[in-house]
Amino acid sequence: MRPTGLLLLLIGWMLMTSCSQGVDRSRGVYMLLDTSGTYTAELKKAQTIINYLLGTLQPGDTLAVGRIDTGSFSEKDIVAKVRFDPRPSVANNQKRSFQQTIEQFVTTVRGSNYTDISGGLLQAVEYLNEAGAGQKYILIFSDLQEELAKGHVRDVPFQLSGFNVIALNVTKLRDDIRDPRKYLDRVEKWRGKTEKGGANWRVINDLERLESIFAH
Repeated sequence: MRPTGLLLLLIGWMLMTSCSQGVDRSRGVYMLLDTSGTYTAELKKAQTIINYLLGTLQPGDTLAVGRIDTGSFSEKDIVAKVRFDPRPSVANNQKRSFQQTIEQFVTTVRGSNYTDISGGLLQAVEYLNEAGAGQKYILIFSDLQEELAKGHVRDVPFQLSGFNVIALNVTKLRDDIRDPRKYLDRVEKWRGKTEKGGANWRVINDLERLESIFAH
């Protein structure tokens, strides 16, 4: 006996349901904040992004904020971290506490002498892999000008398969105004390094379009 149209529809629905149940849609976001030199003046803008993330992420999602300083490959550079609780009252308290921690950090942080972006990326990868999120996002709030202290080795390949790496607020340096190629080369360098590791790379400089962070 051939299956009827209704039976075929039922089988298709069951297959689609079983597939969707097997997909982990939780999000893990690790945001890196550049604290080098004069870029610390930009950190107030970072709070706008963090507040957007706090309002967008759902129960079971993970959010962490880490600083980019002289040596960023360290858990000590994680400023705040949270996995959102399914209970609304608990989640709201988590968000308020997170905001307060970031506010205190932004108002008291001192600029670092060097900018270890690579170390921060490595720390973000390690953290999000341990968090086990289904969708992984690394947000780099920086001008992307890396300066390593003597003795810091970062010539290692990034393992970024399944990651979305998004550069935010990539400000132009004084030399960039005189020679735009320097800015373009800097962005291209990080695009190449992250895509070589398997990441999906994007740049978002318009902070009024934050919804595009999760649009892919």
